[in-house]
Amino acid sequence: MSERRVVVTGLGALCCLGEGMDLVWRRLLKGDIGYGLITKFDTEGYSSKVAGEVKDFDVGKYLGPKESKKTDTFIQYAIASAQMAMDDAGLTGESVNSERFGVNIGSGIGGINEICEQQVVLNEKGPKRVSPFFIPNAIANLASGHVSMRFNAKGPNSSVCTACATGTHAIGDAYEYIKRGIADVMIAGGAEASVMPLAVAGFCSMRALSCRNDEPQRASRPFDLGRDGFVISEGSACVILEEESQARKRGARIYCELLGYGMSGDAFHLSHPAPEGEGAARAMRSALERARLNPDRIQYINAHGTSTPLNDKYESIAIRNVFGPHIDSVVINSTKSMVGHLLGAAGALELAVVARSIADNRIHGTMNYDEPDPDCLLKDVAANESRDLKIQFAISNSFGFGGTNACLAAGRYSG
Repeated sequence: MSERRVVVTGLGALCCLGEGMDLVWRRLLKGDIGYGLITKFDTEGYSSKVAGEVKDFDVGKYLGPKESKKTDTFIQYAIASAQMAMDDAGLTGESVNSERFGVNIGSGIGGINEICEQQVVLNEKGPKRVSPFFIPNAIANLASGHVSMRFNAKGPNSSVCTACATGTHAIGDAYEYIKRGIADVMIAGGAEASVMPLAVAGFCSMRALSCRNDEPQRASRPFDLGRDGFVISEGSACVILEEESQARKRGARIYCELLGYGMSGDAFHLSHPAPEGEGAARAMRSALERARLNPDRIQYINAHGTSTPLNDKYESIAIRNVFGPHIDSVVINSTKSMVGHLLGAAGALELAVVARSIADNRIHGTMNYDEPDPDCLLKDVAANESRDLKIQFAISNSFGFGGTNACLAAGRYSG
């Protein structure tokens, strides 16, 4: 039996740059910055006042009034991006064998808005007034649960919670389900709705966020010498993965083929990456090995590129260690320079960006890259402008708190 191949046939995105992957992609190529000063709550007393907010989201396009009242914002975002991805792929729940159709949508934090709201209800009105929907809104796997019910997906129904690597792990795991014959079609991605007081305060206390409040649209500056932290953002992204022969048989548009998935653990620190990016390097090597690709075959890397001092430095060292001298011929960019850091949804959005880059032979720039950090040792980070690039193979990196690392290798589809 020949090895099963996995292709990407649908993309859905919702973030501070807008709704829908076509719009997000156009704005990325233009170099638009989506984040700015926080408007959702009063930031008096917060050291960081910058975030990538989803604005003008009309939940009524995706859910009725009763449903929307019973779902946390991160679930609503997940449903929206999943619907967009299904529409983009030309699929409906009825067009897929339900028992071979699965969902894996993760979240780094889950329903934190619901948790905070119901804590207030408990304190002020007592336990009997806590909503019966509190638990289903708070737990991270209910994004997958709602999406599976919406599309009658009766195959694998799972969820990932691995901090900032969540979206990449969710897509990687879904890829494995199809590769191993457990499913034929998967909706996979991540969702996050953490631009809210408690989450922002927590990241501020960790000193993880940029404090460039006087120049909010210059706050995220991956690999730049002046970087001082990441920009917290919200939203969701989903991709449709299909077994290749099935996608080809139905005449699907194929953005790219997923070729390999690597993961590793640092076993080092709660939030700091391992020295020299040792764990990140192992994840990249694993993805390349499983894709049967030598490093010198890669043309493009979508970096984790958070704009934090240690992450960018050690990711750069890890990339240099994996790719050696060839890295000077590889173009690197960071989507977070324009959308900020979507936490559990970041890796999913970035894989969607890689898929469009491969399909369109074009990459977006890394904005706010004004003064290269000599510690980062990267020659070409697509400084501040998009460009044409013929891409045969690419990788996408994601690394999370707790020392969890993930990498996906993708390539141009060849039937």
